[in-house]
Amino acid sequence: MNHIVLIAAIGLLSTTTVFAQTASAPLIVVEDRGGASALPYYRPLNPQPDKATPPAPMPAPRAGNTADAEAAMLPVRSTELSPGEVQRRVIRAPGLTALFLIGDDERSRAWLRQRQAALRELQAVGLVVNVESATALAELRRLAPGLTLSPASGDDLAQRLGLRHYPVLITSTGVEQ
Repeated sequence: MNHIVLIAAIGLLSTTTVFAQTASAPLIVVEDRGGASALPYYRPLNPQPDKATPPAPMPAPRAGNTADAEAAMLPVRSTELSPGEVQRRVIRAPGLTALFLIGDDERSRAWLRQRQAALRELQAVGLVVNVESATALAELRRLAPGLTLSPASGDDLAQRLGLRHYPVLITSTGVEQ
């Protein structure tokens, strides 16, 4: 075992010595075929300012408003999900934040009115998986003040959790209506 350690130490010492000699050796140009300097292309990548030319002012990014961003996402249609009955079942998803899926339909509105206090207590986040317009989304939000409702397709989540219907509450321990 001591021989292996000694061999490894010698190998490390040799590698370090070769690296130190290479790092201090002057650069040797093997061939120069002329041409234009590529420096202008690399200047924008240099994090240190160039003292010869002041940097061009960068335009400030336009901050869009959230309503515009949401409007661009609409309509949301989740083809894998529709309003209907959901059977309660146990899942194991430690660390999962409570979330719920609803749509813009009467069943979802009634469920949201009935469960909003419990949803607030769980600090559940709502995904509106079927909604046509910003007006319809705003109406759902008025039904449940204090809850976060975001438009999003629920198809991927439906496939992963084997869901076919909503409204549904998903927690780290279960799926229920």
